[in-house]
Amino acid sequence: MPTPAAPIKRRRWLPWLLLALFIGVGLPYGCSQLVHKERELIFSIEPGNAGWFTGIPAGMQELDIPIDKTLSSNQYLHAWWWPARGSNAPTLLYLHGMRWNLTAQLGRITALHNMGFAVLAIDYRGFGQSPGDLPSERSVYQDAQAAWKRLVQLQPDAGKRMIYGHSLGGAIAIDLAEQIDKDDLPKASGLIIESTFTDMGAAAQAVIKTSLPVRWILSEKFDSIDKIADVGIPVLIVHGTEDQYIPPRLSEELFEAAMAPKKLLLIPGGTHNNSMIVGNRQYAEAIRQLFKVDADIGAG
Repeated sequence: MPTPAAPIKRRRWLPWLLLALFIGVGLPYGCSQLVHKERELIFSIEPGNAGWFTGIPAGMQELDIPIDKTLSSNQYLHAWWWPARGSNAPTLLYLHGMRWNLTAQLGRITALHNMGFAVLAIDYRGFGQSPGDLPSERSVYQDAQAAWKRLVQLQPDAGKRMIYGHSLGGAIAIDLAEQIDKDDLPKASGLIIESTFTDMGAAAQAVIKTSLPVRWILSEKFDSIDKIADVGIPVLIVHGTEDQYIPPRLSEELFEAAMAPKKLLLIPGGTHNNSMIVGNRQYAEAIRQLFKVDADIGAG
């Protein structure tokens, strides 16, 4: 799948630099405006389709997932549903990260489908074709829970339901997995997180290379390090060793905090976006070993 040009890749993390500057000069000018700007910079939504998107593949379906009317009226999640070739295949909820909507996720979604998964992938409200205002930490957590309830209808077998999150989506996936254990939500059998971080402050510190206590200034915490210890399902944590944005040590810290059974997979040469492609064989083998899924995982 084509990828954006190098200048665009560098630009995707420019918001973090702007966020640091905004924190330094914006605090005296009003907390509500600061919070709104913070959310704009964290999500950095790119409108329209990704430039390399040429359409959904054969067999994939588009659907809309309703949002609880007590949370939001006249809004829904635009989603892709791609059934697996096998009728008894494990089913996975795909949660993407910042900036790009579903049209930029097709490479990883295809890789997961080729491994043997059925995949339900969503755009949060405000991304892509999902109507809504500027997202917040709270709203994306709500969206993940709404999508999970839809996935349960598609896959009634709790032993074949899994959650996947990439980058910021990893923090959303961890929150969903924790809430499944705490609340009356249908159960999951496994969690996969890739290229993610311990909390938003640590991610910002790594990107802008500062020792300032950014975590205590941000209102959007995405505090995965304090949640993952309460996740009671097997966890696979994946990170590329050459990730220039989120350092692998943050995944190592998440791994240390997580309960067993768990596995940390560091992909040699993997970057923030390509670890599933570069390390496809290791990825599929780790999934088979940790989650004890059907032997056809990875056969594609």
